[in-house]
Amino acid sequence: MSTAVFTPKFISFDCYGTLTRFRMTEMATALYADRLPAEALPKFCKDWGAYRLDEVLGAWKPYRDVIANSLERCSKKWGVEFRASDADAIYEAVPTWGPHEDVPGGLSKICDKIPLVILSNAMNSQIMSNVGMLGATFHRVYTAESAQAYKPRMQAFEYMFDQLGMGPEVGMHVSSSFRYDQNTATDLGFGCRVFVGRGHEPSNGNYRDVEIPHIGALPAVVGL
Repeated sequence: MSTAVFTPKFISFDCYGTLTRFRMTEMATALYADRLPAEALPKFCKDWGAYRLDEVLGAWKPYRDVIANSLERCSKKWGVEFRASDADAIYEAVPTWGPHEDVPGGLSKICDKIPLVILSNAMNSQIMSNVGMLGATFHRVYTAESAQAYKPRMQAFEYMFDQLGMGPEVGMHVSSSFRYDQNTATDLGFGCRVFVGRGHEPSNGNYRDVEIPHIGALPAVVGL
């Protein structure tokens, strides 16, 4: 497929991690420094990420519960104390997190030409604070809470399609995660899948059409 000639009718984005600098690892590293040695913290955080993914594969639950349940399960695996106050602190911090530095400049070159849409594993009460820091105008913002399903479940994407009145074949999906986004985007048949290499996950050519290092490179993908 030639992405140079593919002009999407909408571009959907993952928010946390792709646009917003996700600080879960930073916070867990600081909070668990009194329970785990420094050399163990990267593996603990990686394990916690796996539990967070597992928590969103079933029926929808509030994001506060996703964070708390996954952190408690990970703490149990590592044999360390789980403190509900840690989960609360992380949840309350989420809406304060701003974008990766490349995001405002990249999005601002596109937002008045192609409708930009966010599909985020977020709560309605939190997401607009993050969106307000992205430096661009979004056509629509959809959350897991509204869809009553988290990505990578198809139900989350289907909710977005229903609300937009458009299908995946005319859309471009942009994310830094294969597990949460691009694998499902592939199964659903998006017109173009753009992987942002933020370093969260290794690249996989089977589940992307284009790979870019940051959002500043996205305008060129759509010919801008």
